[in-house]
Amino acid sequence: MEAVILAAGKGTRMHSKLPKVLHTVGNKPMLAHVIDSAASAGAKKIHIVVGNDGKQVKDKIRSFTFQNKISWVLQAEQLGTAHAVQKAIPHIGTKTRNEHILVLYGDVPLIRPDTLRQLLASTRANTIGILTLITAKNRGLGRILRDESSEIIGIVEEKDASDSQKEIQEVNSGIMALPVGQLESWLGRIERNNQQSEYYLTDIVALAVAEKVAISSVVVANEMEVQGVNDKSQLVLVERHFQMTKSKALLEKGVMLKDPSRVDIRGELNCGHDVEIDINTLFEGNVTLGDNVKIGPNAVIKDSSIGNGTQILPGTIIEGATIGEETILGPSARIRPGTILKNKVKIGNFVETKNAVIGKGSKANHLAYIGDAEIGENCNIGAGTIFCNYDGANKHKSVLGDNVFIGSNSVLVAPVNLERDSFVAAGSAINANVPEGHLAVGRAKQRNISGWKRPSKEKNS
Repeated sequence: MEAVILAAGKGTRMHSKLPKVLHTVGNKPMLAHVIDSAASAGAKKIHIVVGNDGKQVKDKIRSFTFQNKISWVLQAEQLGTAHAVQKAIPHIGTKTRNEHILVLYGDVPLIRPDTLRQLLASTRANTIGILTLITAKNRGLGRILRDESSEIIGIVEEKDASDSQKEIQEVNSGIMALPVGQLESWLGRIERNNQQSEYYLTDIVALAVAEKVAISSVVVANEMEVQGVNDKSQLVLVERHFQMTKSKALLEKGVMLKDPSRVDIRGELNCGHDVEIDINTLFEGNVTLGDNVKIGPNAVIKDSSIGNGTQILPGTIIEGATIGEETILGPSARIRPGTILKNKVKIGNFVETKNAVIGKGSKANHLAYIGDAEIGENCNIGAGTIFCNYDGANKHKSVLGDNVFIGSNSVLVAPVNLERDSFVAAGSAINANVPEGHLAVGRAKQRNISGWKRPSKEKNS
C-alpha cells in the first residue's frame, strides 16, 4: 500500500509566510504527523504533493521523518484535489497497481493509524473506501449522498449543494482508499464544471457508481480526528485536543497531573510510578521522569532524563541534561545542555549550569554560574560564585575535587584545579591551582581612605 498526501495548499487564511502544513501541533509540523500515521498504517511509499513552496516543506520535513519512504511531487498550478492526485499517479509503483492507495491531507494532523487500517480493511479489490463523519457542524464540508438502500452514490461540495442536500449531516472527511487500477481512468474523466472551477477528487465516486463499483465507508467516531486546519483558530483547537489526548494517556498510566489542561507535551514524555506534575509545565523533545519525581509549576524540561525521587521546584528550566536521583533543583534554576548532576545534588535559585558534571551530594544553593566544570562529591559552591570559563576565544575547564568549599562571591578563572578538601575564602579571585587541604585567599588588601567625599549630582544651572 502506498499513500498520497496533498500538501500544496497555500493556506492564505493562516496569514503566514510559513507553508500551512509546516505549522506545528505538539511542536511537530502537521505534515509530519500525517506522514507518521500513513507509515504506521503500512504505507511503504508516501507521495507528498507540494506547491511552489515545496523546497521549504522538504527542508523542514527532512529532520522529522525517514526520507527513503517519501517521494515529492510538484503541483505547480493548484487546480483541485483530483489534479493533485493525478500528478502523483506516475510515481506510484507498478506493484501497487492492483492495490489501493490512501489519499490523505497534510492539514489533517490527528488522523490515527488505527482508523486508516480500519478504512483499508473495509475495502475489497476494485472498490472505493471513504472515511465519513456524522456531525451537525457540517458547514463548508462535502455531503455524502446515499440512495434508498443507504449505498453511497456521490459526494456534493457545499458550494454546489442544493438546500436539501445542505441539511445532510454525514460529511466527507476527504480521506479515501482508492483502487489504483481504475483511478487513472477516473481522474482523466473528471471535469471542473463547478463553482470553484476545480477538478474535485470526490467526483470519482459518481463515476465509480456508474461503473457499478462498490463504495464502502467507515464513520469516524471522533470528529477531531479528521479536523482540518485552515486558520489559526482551528490550529489552536487541534493543538488543545492533541494535548488533552496526551494528558489523558498519562493519567491512565498513573501520572498525577494537577490540571491536565495546563500541561503541554511537545515530544515524548515517559514517566515512572508516582510522578506528580504541577500546572503550566512544558515538556519538549524526549524527556524521561523516574519514579516519585515531583515537577513544580512553571517548569520547562527539554531532552533530559530525571532520576528517581528528584524534585523540580517552580520556575526551573532544564535542557539537554541528565539529573540523578533524590536531587533538588530550583526554584528558578537554569540547567543547560551538557549538565550531569549525580545523586542528591542541590541546585538552588538563580543558579545556572552548562557543560558541568557535579558529584554526589554537592550543592550550589544561590546565585551562581557553573560552566565547563567537573565538581567532585560533597562540594559547596557559595552564593555569587562565577566559573569564568571563556577567555574571549576559547572555553576552559575548572576541576574541583571532593569536599571543596567555595566561599561566597568568588571567581574561578579557568583553567584551574582545586584539589580535594581545599577551601576558597569568600570574595576571592582564583587563577592558580589550589593544593589539597589548602586555604586560598585571592583578595587585595583592604584600604580605608580618610577624607573621601561621596559623589554628588550636579545641580542644574
